[in-house]
Amino acid sequence: MTVVTNFLMIVELIVSILLIVVVVAQESKNAGMGGAVSGAADSSFGGKQRGLDAFLSKCTIILGIIFAVLSLVLGAMINQF
Repeated sequence: MTVVTNFLMIVELIVSILLIVVVVAQESKNAGMGGAVSGAADSSFGGKQRGLDAFLSKCTIILGIIFAVLSLVLGAMINQF
């Protein structure tokens, strides 16, 4: 393995840990099965996210894209013949 491959693997490890932290930090969007049966989940759909939820949602999307691209690049680099 080259230095570039090792560097990208470390970056992917950091991105994956950040992605886990961001996803865990988000609030639940629905009330689960109990809320769905009683009809309470209707109010949680729609509407615009604000504040911290919007920031965490954008971070999740960005980190997910970075993680996917890094995985594809590393896969192509490691499996060279």
